[in-house]
Amino acid sequence: MPSFTYTARDKSGATSSGVLDAPSRRDALRRLQTRGLQPTQLTESTGAKPARAARSSAPHSAAPSPAKALPVSKTTPTAKERLPFMESLADLIRGGLSAGEAVRLLSVRVSQPRLRSLCASLWSSLSEGQTLSGALGQFPRVFDSQTINLVAAGEATGNLRDVLDRLITHFTEQKELRSKLAAALAYPVFVCFLAGGVILFFLFFLLPRLKGLLSSLGGELPFATRLLVNSSEFLLRYGIIAIIALVVGVIFLTQSRRTAAGRLATDALALRLPVLSGFAIRGTVLNFAHTLAVLLENGITTAEALRLAERTVANEALRARFQEATNRVLEGEALSTALGRTGIFEPLLLDRLSVSEQTGSLAPGLRDIARTCRAQLDKFLNTFTTSISAGVLVGAFSFVAFIAYAIVSAVFKVSSSFRF
Repeated sequence: MPSFTYTARDKSGATSSGVLDAPSRRDALRRLQTRGLQPTQLTESTGAKPARAARSSAPHSAAPSPAKALPVSKTTPTAKERLPFMESLADLIRGGLSAGEAVRLLSVRVSQPRLRSLCASLWSSLSEGQTLSGALGQFPRVFDSQTINLVAAGEATGNLRDVLDRLITHFTEQKELRSKLAAALAYPVFVCFLAGGVILFFLFFLLPRLKGLLSSLGGELPFATRLLVNSSEFLLRYGIIAIIALVVGVIFLTQSRRTAAGRLATDALALRLPVLSGFAIRGTVLNFAHTLAVLLENGITTAEALRLAERTVANEALRARFQEATNRVLEGEALSTALGRTGIFEPLLLDRLSVSEQTGSLAPGLRDIARTCRAQLDKFLNTFTTSISAGVLVGAFSFVAFIAYAIVSAVFKVSSSFRF
């Protein structure tokens, strides 16, 4: 019977090693897991060919190289499965199961196709001796590098449950923010479409018929009516050109954003627009502060945490500023001073960050800053949606009132020209 040399950790994080006899590598892994041990290395010590060793789970090692991207299908896991998987995994680990047994149980109990496919694939990798972080690295569409590094840190320190809880809190807050943004924009978008539909109905359907009626009655039309009718004719004649130009512009913008230079240029342009810049900056500060706090709380070094946190910045122009700030921190500059050079942090937030650095409570300070930024972003969204809704309603009502005035004035002018 083959013998396997193993290195494993128990639930308290203590490391042990030894030799285990088992018919196969999979049986050896299962025997270790039944003992409450999480193997970090398992090597066959007898036989012609040694078994493949598991990946090292050092907390600050680079993330495992991701697997090649597969085409999306009904069973291909996506980023939507990340949070449900972590919540289910954390619940089972809190119940006393090891990470490997928890994943194995999920692979047979979960009914959702994509989540079940994810758990089955992870269990297949774990049964071959890989660590959980190494198995997660095979799904770059689901788990980003920050998540993989944090899970690796949790495995190395025996603190996986706490790491999962913090990640769940982080992803839940991000999901709530996206839901709040979508809900806040739903009403203004609906009002815009409704107002646009009313305007198009008047211009393309009602006005041509009204023009024919007034022309048949004779008489000169008022200026407001002529302006309305001429606008309708202009849109009917040249509207298709405007639509084609809009479609071409969208295609050109989409293609240009696929290049690094084009994406950088468009992101820099977005920072100059009044409303978009406010939302982009507030959202970036919130996400950066919260992500950096989570990384630092889980034992990631400041240098690596900054590199990982800057990758979460979606705007390329802002990411370049954070990269420069990170380089300055690595050169010895204080974090608050380096972030102040980005030009997007308010002075009060920088003062609070400086105090947190001096007192050695950087992670809690960043969490407080993230809470403040969330409150500011919520207030900004409420003000923005209220203003947009009011502006669209006023514009739509004003246009309808102008149409009514143009029609009524035309009717009165034409009727006054009749002679009885």
